[in-house]
Amino acid sequence: MASHNTRTTPPRARRGGGPAPESKGAKFASNVGSMAGGFVGSVAGGFVPPINVTVNNNKSASVPGARRHAESLLPPPEFATPAQIRNYCNSLRAAAVMLSFEVAMGAEILKAVLATVPDPNGRMGGAKIRAFKVSRKMQRAADELRNAAKMAAACYAQFQQEYEGELNAHRHRAQRPQQPRMNWGAQ
Repeated sequence: MASHNTRTTPPRARRGGGPAPESKGAKFASNVGSMAGGFVGSVAGGFVPPINVTVNNNKSASVPGARRHAESLLPPPEFATPAQIRNYCNSLRAAAVMLSFEVAMGAEILKAVLATVPDPNGRMGGAKIRAFKVSRKMQRAADELRNAAKMAAACYAQFQQEYEGELNAHRHRAQRPQQPRMNWGAQ
């Protein structure tokens, strides 16, 4: 079926720029994808907005002594400055928190999937009991990852407490010079 445009007047100029959509559906589709980040658009209209992927390939810029692993979530364990210690502890905390959420979600999904497997002995609730026993181990792994995040933050806090004197001595020297003040007496 071909659709014919019966419009006799020229289309109105759009304020937002770009070509005018041919129908309300096209207008709705373009607005939903841009406003809702694609989620509502993919559910409502079955379309996906364009996605830009940027790949950085810096093989020529290598730092001596640095690890070259793309899968590493942590910076290299070089602790020459307080900033490197803070960066390492903060990166470890952030990675552990992120992983703990993912592992906890995985444990819930595992429990839900395994609960659908029937019990071989035909016990009532046996499938859920077996699923709970298995997923409990993964939930404990998620709890330990959360504890690792807490310990990483505690490590840096302990560093600050133990080396407070050295940190404060260098902070005092690193302060910015005061701005010159107006001397109203010398006119």
